[in-house]
Amino acid sequence: MSVFVHESAYVDEGARIGAGTKVWHFSHVMSDAQIGERCVLGQNVFVAGGVRIGNNVKIQNNVSVYEGVELEDDVFCGPSMVFTNVKNPRSAFSRRGQYTKTLVRRGATIGANATVVAGVTLGAWCFVAAGAVVTKDVPAYAMVAGVPAKIVGWACVCGERLDFEQGRAVCSACSKTYRMTGENQVERTS
Repeated sequence: MSVFVHESAYVDEGARIGAGTKVWHFSHVMSDAQIGERCVLGQNVFVAGGVRIGNNVKIQNNVSVYEGVELEDDVFCGPSMVFTNVKNPRSAFSRRGQYTKTLVRRGATIGANATVVAGVTLGAWCFVAAGAVVTKDVPAYAMVAGVPAKIVGWACVCGERLDFEQGRAVCSACSKTYRMTGENQVERTS
């Protein structure tokens, strides 16, 4: 399985891209970026040097993944969503090398036009609604929405909303089971 790079895209020497990955129109992958296997980078995607992207990650059109951001396997980044990497940017004062780490755990989904502020961790299989502004960590399986983003529910690994009764939930689509283990903490049990 080979890597596909559209003729209008740029992949700088020193970038590492896994088998089966596709880099589409007008995208730019900088030197020292590492992208896993079977990923899709849509039109006009930018990946900075030093960024690590896992396997089977989908990055839709017009997304920039800046230095300091790490995406684990199976992450989905919706169209025009935004990552930041500096908490206090100023044009007159260089912050180069002062990037704040942002971690997106396995299976997380970030909706179109959402913003993820530097320094947060998005938990495994969480779901960030379109247009949300994430200013603090999001627990695994949480669904967050709004400005600033707040927990509005819980999501199965398949993406369906979970309805908890007495601390337990069964996904109506795939029958996976979950339980609440504490305030704003959920774990999958099967």
